[in-house]
Amino acid sequence: MEKELHQLLDECISLSGEPELEALRTVLAGVKNKLNGRNSTYIDGLLHMDRKLDDQTCEINIPITSVLDNTLGIVHGGFTATILDTAMGTLANRLLPEGYAAVTSQLNIHFLAPGIGENLHCKATLIHKGRSTVVLEADVVRSDGKRIAHSSGSFFVIEKQHK
Repeated sequence: MEKELHQLLDECISLSGEPELEALRTVLAGVKNKLNGRNSTYIDGLLHMDRKLDDQTCEINIPITSVLDNTLGIVHGGFTATILDTAMGTLANRLLPEGYAAVTSQLNIHFLAPGIGENLHCKATLIHKGRSTVVLEADVVRSDGKRIAHSSGSFFVIEKQHK
């Protein structure tokens, strides 16, 4: 496996120009973030998420890099959706008692403006917390302060499976 990875990396480097090398650096640094424990999942690491959490809100910041671009050169909507879902899901899980978890049951997103600039900031807040569902909302703004997306999400409350 290691030899295959070295070969793949060498091939990618030899075929790359400066933009591709920067994208490759971004991806590898994201994997390193996960391996070093800076981020809890590979998605968090690959997006270089910086997360701030309290009992009322969850805030996530990510830098905008070419790795996030769609064919128009703006942040792909799927990455925006991932940030929204992550912020709301993180807050939902924070609010639950020990032994319970929240999983997304519905995610509604209104895309309002293109994701461009230096970074994206997402803030999630609680709307309703019940015994079986949690409802939250979140916004994503870009570095110039323009809101690019608004979302609401519903989360099922489930009991964690003990292994």
